[in-house]
Amino acid sequence: MLLGFAHGPRSSVDRLGLNGSLDVLARLIEEAGGGADLAVLLLAGIDVPEEEDELRAAAEARGWAPRIVAGNDTFAVLRAGSETGIGVAVTCGTGVNCVGVAPDGRHVRYASLGTISGDWGGGRDIGLAALFAAARSEDGRGPRTVLEQLVPAHFGVGTPSELARLIHLDEIPQNRVAELSPLTLAAAAGDEVAREIVDRQAAEVVTMAVAALERLGLTGERADVVLGGGVLQSGNERLLRGVEAGLRAAGPHLCMRVASSPPIVGAALLALDELSAGPEAQARLRAEIGAAVRRQADAALATSGSAT
Repeated sequence: MLLGFAHGPRSSVDRLGLNGSLDVLARLIEEAGGGADLAVLLLAGIDVPEEEDELRAAAEARGWAPRIVAGNDTFAVLRAGSETGIGVAVTCGTGVNCVGVAPDGRHVRYASLGTISGDWGGGRDIGLAALFAAARSEDGRGPRTVLEQLVPAHFGVGTPSELARLIHLDEIPQNRVAELSPLTLAAAAGDEVAREIVDRQAAEVVTMAVAALERLGLTGERADVVLGGGVLQSGNERLLRGVEAGLRAAGPHLCMRVASSPPIVGAALLALDELSAGPEAQARLRAEIGAAVRRQADAALATSGSAT
């Protein structure tokens, strides 16, 4: 039985710092009722072992639970999208990440620190690629693309060169380029340059997933590849077809799954795994937390509708 549920603002360590993130979580824990034997904290921005250790120590200092599990939120995506928690998960939100878990408990992951750790993908990189293509379409260095009009128009600007000037002067924050991801995915239906960007993202998802599976020795086995994050859960047919085709070529037993449960379900299921709970408890958890998330989303939508 679900005893407490709370939803709040974003708690990313990258955005708020560790203490700011934990302050958000502290308020939510209090709202949900507080007090637990086990806390599973899987957060965006916890990307290297030192950060896991720091998160665990900080949570222990706050006395949240006698046992603390700390890690990256992509592990929650994997468990949410898989009945076993075995396989690989790739998330594409603002950035990109990938983790894998073998049947014997071995984990693999990427640092997910962006270009410096060899990563490409997610809304930020797709947006930068669209901005790059739009600029080169305008001045003739690249092929013509509808992105030349769509990209600046999104920001209420007339041309890519004017948009570049405003970003350079910090009048438009560069981190807003992630907003260009949905229009790029949509433009791929009829624009070759946009298609190339989407195909690059699909190929990168496959590359990350297959490399993780190879490190775990799972490419010849039946394994789930769970896709999460706004980019991969957008339902873009070209992107998902590209990922599925690449995985099929890499291993006939690989099963692509687009996560339908939110990551919080995965975190809670990992807590049940730690407690050796059976399938009945897991099924009830999926249903009860899923229902709570839907109620929260409906309430937020109703509030938004009232405001407008």
